[in-house]
Amino acid sequence: MNNAVITTVDGPVAWIRLNRPERLNAMNRSLVDGLLAAFAQVEADETVRAIILHGEGRAFCSGDDLKDLDSQTASEKDTQDWVEAIQDVTLAIMQSRKIIIAAVHGWCVGGALEWAINCDFRLFSETARWFFPEVTYGLFVTGGVTALLTKHVGPQITKELLILGERHDAKKALEVGIAWKVVADDQLLDAARQLAMKVAEKPAGAVADAKRAINDGFHSSLDDAMAQETAATVRGFLSPQAQARAKEF
Repeated sequence: MNNAVITTVDGPVAWIRLNRPERLNAMNRSLVDGLLAAFAQVEADETVRAIILHGEGRAFCSGDDLKDLDSQTASEKDTQDWVEAIQDVTLAIMQSRKIIIAAVHGWCVGGALEWAINCDFRLFSETARWFFPEVTYGLFVTGGVTALLTKHVGPQITKELLILGERHDAKKALEVGIAWKVVADDQLLDAARQLAMKVAEKPAGAVADAKRAINDGFHSSLDDAMAQETAATVRGFLSPQAQARAKEF
């Protein structure tokens, strides 16, 4: 049984919970595979109208679990498979016919931040913190964010976030448009559920069509961006310099 991701369905709302709190829900193969299985499960459930993605414990997700770096870089094929699995989560989120809400608290880092950006709505708690560490390590981003962020916040802010890799608070997330709303820490999950229930009241077909049309129109270069990201991320993972930096983190 995969306990790295726990799925519960409450009426029209599915809760997908990252469940590696001892590692701040860091991404390993078990978590990624669990996410893919969870999204497939709720996508097939016609009673589910909206999905809330959140994390157990003190963080949403602290990014790639660097303790697994050796297995992720054992061979070029292993690295390619790992990066493609991460990108498959992006596709599961963005191609879903259901609205997916990210409820972000604590740290939201790297690939997890990219998954949050893939979601349709992003609620941040007041104490949430986030950043993109990849370029600093000599790695590269995933999740189509080179296209999504550039179109959303412009090339200059995107370069600031990805290249400088500085750590930011929830206020900054709201300022640049990564967060849809910022709420008090103790109201985060309630706010996410209220939003999910509002979505659930809408006609499912119309919501699905609206999501697809908006995503197709706004993210027309997503496939190209993800293909470039995958190649660049594989190169980064296999770089001895990047591996050395990551192990020092």
